[in-house]
Amino acid sequence: MRAAETGATPDLKARHLFGTVACMPYRAHARRHRRRARRLRERARQTDHSRRTVWQAVLGIAAAIITLILVLSAWTNGQPVSPLGAIAASGDRPGTIVVARAGLLSLKLPVARGSVTAIGYHAAPDTVALSPEGTQVNEGPLARLFHRIVGSRGGGINYYELSGGTGTDNAALDIGAAPGTDVFAPVDGKVVQIEPYVINGRSRGARIDIRPDDDATVIVSLTRIAADPTLAIGEPLQAGTTRVGSIIDLSELEHQELAHYTQDSGNHVTIEVQPAAMSVVP
Repeated sequence: MRAAETGATPDLKARHLFGTVACMPYRAHARRHRRRARRLRERARQTDHSRRTVWQAVLGIAAAIITLILVLSAWTNGQPVSPLGAIAASGDRPGTIVVARAGLLSLKLPVARGSVTAIGYHAAPDTVALSPEGTQVNEGPLARLFHRIVGSRGGGINYYELSGGTGTDNAALDIGAAPGTDVFAPVDGKVVQIEPYVINGRSRGARIDIRPDDDATVIVSLTRIAADPTLAIGEPLQAGTTRVGSIIDLSELEHQELAHYTQDSGNHVTIEVQPAAMSVVP
């Protein structure tokens, strides 16, 4: 009668109790799973926050570097650059400043210091690579920033890398000066050849080849100049003392890359160093 009144048999009660007990581990497991999921979400949020913080710091540093580069670029490009820097204040006689080297050979400034408008290097075929003295003014912003930070800039002479030309990089040295400026021997040696200098099929000025005393395995060539009429083959030369000619005006014949960095048409004397075998004179 009691079982009928409750509407459930003893078997049904037992199954209900067993089901309740059996569900308890699953509920506990579910609670643990939820807690673990919350911890993982919290950890993920912290990781994302840390990553955002790191990236924000990196972007901030990058922005500061870019700003500094732009400031340095603007500062450098906004001021005229003296070709010889502070060296120009110490005198005006040519032949006392080494502007480049070719191995053990030193190339001296061939014109008066006060006459120099700019100094540049470009590629040339069948020539020896030169090692510039001083500092490249138009180097990239990152390189300029690096040199400013570590203090490794050459100082003194300021030179430019010029576009154009083929062959060996930094093989032709252009010393800018106004037409008519006297040009002196850049090395001690003797004249081994004087011949016309041809541009676009036209003879303009002379090419003077010098065998230097310090290195008989090479020939130093000067072009874009009018040869001194008294200059003769076999004549001994003294750097900075012996006049070999004067700069000629080629502005009407061609565009001169050095003009990008001067206040004139960029006329200049070009110096190249070639293996002695290139000379037709023994």
